[in-house]
Amino acid sequence: MAHWQPTATLETLKARAMLIQRMREFFHARDVLAVETPTLCHTSVTDPYIESIAAMVRPSQKAYLQTSPEYAMKRLLAAGMGSIYQITKAYRQEELGRYHNPEFTMLEWYRLQFDHHQLMDEMDALLQHVTGCENATRVTYQTLFESTLGVNPHTATLPELKTIALKNGVNFQGELNDNDAWLQLLLTHCIEPNLGRDAPIFIYDFPATQAALARIQNTNPPLASRFEVYWKGIELANGFHELQSAREQAARFEINNQQRKHLGLNTLPIDQYLLDALTHGLPDCAGVALGVDRLVMLALNKTRLSEVMAFDFERA
Repeated sequence: MAHWQPTATLETLKARAMLIQRMREFFHARDVLAVETPTLCHTSVTDPYIESIAAMVRPSQKAYLQTSPEYAMKRLLAAGMGSIYQITKAYRQEELGRYHNPEFTMLEWYRLQFDHHQLMDEMDALLQHVTGCENATRVTYQTLFESTLGVNPHTATLPELKTIALKNGVNFQGELNDNDAWLQLLLTHCIEPNLGRDAPIFIYDFPATQAALARIQNTNPPLASRFEVYWKGIELANGFHELQSAREQAARFEINNQQRKHLGLNTLPIDQYLLDALTHGLPDCAGVALGVDRLVMLALNKTRLSEVMAFDFERA
């Protein structure tokens, strides 16, 4: 095939368009408003495990292609927009591969007066409406680790996690002295490939140290009100019962930048627009981001993202 041609067949691209149309129909029927927000902003996420792509908009002014529309959408929520959704391009600095492309399509939506359990219900309904898949199953983060690796992720020590990793063939070369990093390695290498083989699966109630932008439950141990969705061994979505505290969010941004500095990464300016919006008042809501390309790939029984994109990065 000549390199100017699409990486996906025209039949696949038509099927992709139909699946995305079903998404829009789903939200229209629920009176969730479609919005658009900038993909090029003055700053980006401070998460040490997500790397943004920088762009120079003027000789002395750096901006960032957004890894998700989350911050801007929360500003709309604080301004009184109501329940909203967006299908948009997002960008992350990562290796090109079967399930990764630096530019990808994301569906993100926020529902007022929802917690993460109600949003899991709606995500389940969306997946069935768009793909015709079976009802999703659900399992807590703790139960998942205990049933597959025989360890309680909330109480395991660092040596215990390293030992379990080595027993399962996970050998990280380098300095990694963080429980959450080892838990993530165990999840991606030992657990994830077997998740959701027959139907999508939700993992929920993560450790509080993995809260990201989710609120923390007053439990013992404290748990993050968030979930992830997997289907056919692939992560599809990440959802939160959203944090409303500007003070707590600012503290998490600072911790993220400290982690980035420790890992030898560039720190990022904190998004003051978001903090100001939270100070003004974010309504009680839950939100989730879903990888559209991955969902289309799985729905159409393809094996690579390039098979469901008009042009992947190699042909962009």
